[in-house]
Amino acid sequence: MEYTIDGRTVAADEEGYLLEPDFSDAACTTIAAAEGVELTDDHWTVIRYLRDQFRQEGHTPNFRTMLKDVGEILDGCDSKRLYDLFPMGPAKQGVRIAGLPKPYGKGGY
Repeated sequence: MEYTIDGRTVAADEEGYLLEPDFSDAACTTIAAAEGVELTDDHWTVIRYLRDQFRQEGHTPNFRTMLKDVGEILDGCDSKRLYDLFPMGPAKQGVRIAGLPKPYGKGGY
């Protein structure tokens, strides 16, 4: 699988995760559009969080950690709100839309 981001072809695995991270906003908007997600300010807050965690830790957080951290950043954001933002799973779809490689674990988180 691949995406065309700003005129360049970017490789992704069969589930749509980029093989190499792409920290451009264009990557997010391209992948989100392919998944039928219209990005809001809250989406961008989660995306920035996921990208920061990836840069600091070398991987993205599991859902429990993500829920705790994002709940503090987005004042009281709960799991329902995260699933409203990323219906196919915040720790999966959120990572994909953030332009990051597949999360660790069995088939990802």
